[in-house]
Amino acid sequence: MFRKYRESQLDAENLYSAPVGNDTTTNSPLPSGETGTLPFSHALPRPGDEDEIPPERSVERNRRRVLVEILKQTHRTLLETLNLSALERASEADIRKVIGDIVKELAPNQSIVLSRTDRDQIIDQLYYEVTGLGPLEVLIKDDSIADILINGPESIYVEQNGILQKTDIQFSDESHLLRILQKIVSMVGRRIDEMNPYVDARLPDGSRLNAMIWPIAVDGTIVSIRKFRKDSLSIEQLVAFGALSENMAAFLRAAVSCRLNIIISGGTGSGKTTLLNALSAFISPRERVLTVEDTAELNLQQDHVCRMESRPPNIEGRGEVTQRDCLRNALRMRPDRIIVGETRGDEVIDMLQAMNTGHDGSMTTIHANSARDAASRLENMIALAGFDMPLDALRRQIASAVNLVVQISRMQDGSRRITSLTEITGCEGGVLSMQELFTFKHTGTAPDGRVEGYFVNSGVRSHFSDRFGRWGVDLPEAIYENDRR
Repeated sequence: MFRKYRESQLDAENLYSAPVGNDTTTNSPLPSGETGTLPFSHALPRPGDEDEIPPERSVERNRRRVLVEILKQTHRTLLETLNLSALERASEADIRKVIGDIVKELAPNQSIVLSRTDRDQIIDQLYYEVTGLGPLEVLIKDDSIADILINGPESIYVEQNGILQKTDIQFSDESHLLRILQKIVSMVGRRIDEMNPYVDARLPDGSRLNAMIWPIAVDGTIVSIRKFRKDSLSIEQLVAFGALSENMAAFLRAAVSCRLNIIISGGTGSGKTTLLNALSAFISPRERVLTVEDTAELNLQQDHVCRMESRPPNIEGRGEVTQRDCLRNALRMRPDRIIVGETRGDEVIDMLQAMNTGHDGSMTTIHANSARDAASRLENMIALAGFDMPLDALRRQIASAVNLVVQISRMQDGSRRITSLTEITGCEGGVLSMQELFTFKHTGTAPDGRVEGYFVNSGVRSHFSDRFGRWGVDLPEAIYENDRR
């Protein structure tokens, strides 16, 4: 990777970074090579390094130095001449024209001649700076990127196609990063400062942001942005991607249609929300669905959906609305199903009670490594909520409420797969009874790094097969046969 150029003294108005992207016609920050950066965003030599640099590279570095200087001067002039309050009324073409005119005036005073590509890149960067999110704009627009991870102003990683990789996109300094972060959180009515050094927010496009600043973030501001697809994947697409087998898809279709209570379990970034969105396609359009989330992420494929989102307390510590508050109100709003985006606290009590009191077909996600771990996490959350109940009675409550646990995992090659479908069949002697219907057998790793394996049926008939028949869902017995696929 290249070292970022940084002047010894940066004034308070130096709020831009080296332009992002290699091509103004694309939104992808990463070309076919390992990293992506503009021709003039590479690092300049440190004092004492000049003798080691070949003459042709020295000329190129000097050219980049001049281009960065043009960026600085253009930005300062822009701040002095552009009516920022009129930005909302100005068109993109008008703003770009103002920036272009300033660049045209400044360029003849420099020691190089600007090419059209250089000029367009400078205009793009400054346009993003005054109207968008600066260096992050191109990453936000790239639909192939799932996560944007910022570890200080000079270290930005992205997850693209399941692979985590570092980009050459950087902020000028910590103040530049903080300015963009403040701009993001202010758009959604949140704040972040020394008194409130962390924030969790949902961006206007549905992406989820979490950020921490100094003094909590010791080595620089930490930001993570989880992006979500604008179009939800269908279960057929997940089958085509190899996330599950056709038999597993048929069983999940039956489970949702017949209103089994389902918990989707998995680690961070394993695809729990994506799977939940896909399963929502099997919910009858005649049902009323209420969703409860900390940060609204679900994109259900239904018309009759009412969405609720929790709210943190204000600066005075008042006005907090928790997931449990939303869930209690949801029970009074005539729901057929209740979907909790993620269960992580005392709302687990009301969720289990809802599943046990006529709201069959409810679903939620939980962080756990297996079906047995998911049940244990439910027990732990209930205990931490201060709900005093004998363990045997608590497990009977869980067995009565939860019918199916879907375990999904993110494999080492970045792919996501459903690794287990497990039914909870009851509670005997204080122990939850479970039976696994489908599983993914991991057999090894291919030379190119891909995970190899296959889906297999356990040969056990579903505990709810009679229920499927009563609901008119005809599942062939062949899907339960022990057959390697």
